[in-house]
Amino acid sequence: MWRDEAVTYDVAHRGLSDLWHTLGNADAVHGLYYLLMYGLYGICELFGRADPLLVMRIPSVLAMSVATAGVAMLGRHLAGPRAGLLAGVVFAVIPSIQRFAQEGRSYAMVCALVVWATYVLVRAASADGLRARRLWRWYGALMLVTCLLHEFAVFALPAHALTVPWTARRSWARAAAVVVTGLAPLAVLSQRQKDQVGWLHVDLSQYAGATGLCVAGVVCAALLGRLGGRAADAGRPIGLRRPALALLVTPTLALLLIAPVKPLYADRYVLYGVAGLALLIGALLDQMSRGGRRRTAVTVVTAAAALIALAPYSVHLRTPDSRLDNTAAVTQAVQDAGSEGDAVLYMPSRRRVWSLPHPQAVAGLDDLALDGRPAASHTLYGTEVGADVIRARMLTRTRIVFVTDPSRDPVDQIPRETVKRDVLKDHFEQCHTRTDRGWRVTLYARPGHCPASP
Repeated sequence: MWRDEAVTYDVAHRGLSDLWHTLGNADAVHGLYYLLMYGLYGICELFGRADPLLVMRIPSVLAMSVATAGVAMLGRHLAGPRAGLLAGVVFAVIPSIQRFAQEGRSYAMVCALVVWATYVLVRAASADGLRARRLWRWYGALMLVTCLLHEFAVFALPAHALTVPWTARRSWARAAAVVVTGLAPLAVLSQRQKDQVGWLHVDLSQYAGATGLCVAGVVCAALLGRLGGRAADAGRPIGLRRPALALLVTPTLALLLIAPVKPLYADRYVLYGVAGLALLIGALLDQMSRGGRRRTAVTVVTAAAALIALAPYSVHLRTPDSRLDNTAAVTQAVQDAGSEGDAVLYMPSRRRVWSLPHPQAVAGLDDLALDGRPAASHTLYGTEVGADVIRARMLTRTRIVFVTDPSRDPVDQIPRETVKRDVLKDHFEQCHTRTDRGWRVTLYARPGHCPASP
């Protein structure tokens, strides 16, 4: 369980009233997901003890399975049965899909709903009469639920606008207006909580990866056209290349264009765009396999080589090292560093999240900066006392366990965090440190009070 999943675990285990009040202060963008997980944990508790991490991740596994089926159905409708089957297989083995299929957050659900909303969209655009009206209502309902699960799903709407033919634009606009109207209260509330994404910055590596995916999609679309994809689209109300490219490029491009004003891009926010790339690759493989045994053999060898190349990363995704951090490992390190009656400090305060799934493990340590616990204060990480109080409390202690980010990470320049560093530097000495992926635990003590060994 890593830090984001720890938030899911903690918030979903709060009382319904505490959960509701928490969403008024923080993380409203994930509110519907937390409510769903609250209900799921409640149901599981009725049938006895269950592994909390398994309970948290099973919905994502199921959701991504549903998304895979949706990609296959969408490809089948747009380009034929074999293209749809291949697109579904491609989608299932893409590393980012495998990653978020086993993560206790909302992104797999959002991906599944966007894929099926796109399927309903293309069916509605080619239907007429009562059936078309029903399909448009389904499309609007699916997109509204999706956006309430995570508001950045709204960037799928312009992709859908580029997908539908002119004859269906008015119907799409009515459905989109309902979605935007329904999303507006959540958008206003989440705007008040925008400091939660203050950690996002212009990450050139992520931006390069996003650009690379978009370029790969454009190349696949061009190759598909040369190999006969244009002819395959003939006679279909909506061909495959336009909706696939729109779904892949439009949401990502929108977030990248916003970046100079406010960095908001993270690959998981527009994970559903990967479905567009899978559709293009699936249709391309379908076209490549046509035209004789030689083409088929080349296609099979290419696909097999890709699977072999992806295998090591797929294995890596199923190890703890694939996560940014490991809450169990952090908590164990804190336990090993401190003794009953010692103090603990988290820097920044949001790193208190590491201890939330394992409260008993740190119960013997005095959290010096804590003012209100997360659930009681209706916050994600709890509230802390002022800098002067933190300083006074630290100076009364002999040993302090310091839990923080790796030394290479930037530090928060606010009084509460600054005083923690300054007092440790001026009045304590470093005894020993344990570091691992994404975290660092150090025992500090007054001069002469370090233990003989870690």
